[in-house]
Amino acid sequence: MDVTILRYVQNHFHNRFTDFLFTVLSRMGNAGAVWLGIAILLGKDRPTRRFAIMLFFSISLAYIISQILKPIIGRPRPFVSYPRPLLIHTPGGYSCPSGHSASSFAAATVLCMADRHFGVAAIILACSIAFSRIFLFVHYPSDTVFGSILGVLSALLIIYLYKI
Repeated sequence: MDVTILRYVQNHFHNRFTDFLFTVLSRMGNAGAVWLGIAILLGKDRPTRRFAIMLFFSISLAYIISQILKPIIGRPRPFVSYPRPLLIHTPGGYSCPSGHSASSFAAATVLCMADRHFGVAAIILACSIAFSRIFLFVHYPSDTVFGSILGVLSALLIIYLYKI
């Protein structure tokens, strides 16, 4: 099913606009950049500082866990198994779980707790970043789903620990 979805996306979703859009979205997710930027903005105001702290630690935890799991799972990236040119620089390492998805959903979970409306926008952005990784042929759909679940669980753990 993973390969079927991946091939469908590759055969039906590419054009100049989507190639540009999903490349930009993927770059926004590099190292959790967009989410760390939001954390910095939230950290400037005292009332939202606690969300900035939870955001930072949620992203960090999701990243650390994903980096530990990647070599354990050891799944090759799609472009390794099915060679084709990429629109982005060739990422190294293994495919599962998706670190972009993990950090994006960790951030979106915290931001949902901070503000419902802002949280909806964060979920849309997180889904878009996760999809960009499938679109760019660097992750299988199940990698992004696993990464997304990992991100939500990381955020819930940090939120719980922060409240203790």
